[in-house]
This record gives sequence, C-alpha cells and structure tokens, in this order.
Amino acid sequence: MIKYEMIIYWSDTDNAYLVEVPELAGCMADGATYQEAVKNAEQVINEWLEMATELGRDIPEPKGRLLYA
Repeated sequence: MIKYEMIIYWSDTDNAYLVEVPELAGCMADGATYQEAVKNAEQVINEWLEMATELGRDIPEPKGRLLYA
C-alpha cells in the first residue's frame, strides 16, 4: 500500500495528468487519465523504493497529509 503523498494535476503542455511525489526526490509519473496517472505513480514509487534500497540510500518515512495545504 502506497502511503506517500501524491500531487496530481492536469498539464496542458503535456496533454496528460502529472503526478509528483514530493517526499521522493525526482519521483514523477504521468498518464492520459487520472486513474492511469495514479497507477503509473504507484509503479514508479515502488521502483524508486527498490532502487534506493539496492543503492543503500535512506528511504524517507511517509509524512502523510501536509498540514499547510
């Protein structure tokens, strides 16, 4: 289960939904539909975590909902 915050928005430039995962540096995904973008983001998050583990890097704990949003 993914517990990292995802910011999802439509990009006219890319003609797609974009998903940013602020807690995981450089972790982004896109999709033609909202659902596809979220599904792709979940896959990218899992790959990000796998690679960080393989490289011995620190994995940030999910912070949950932003208090200032």
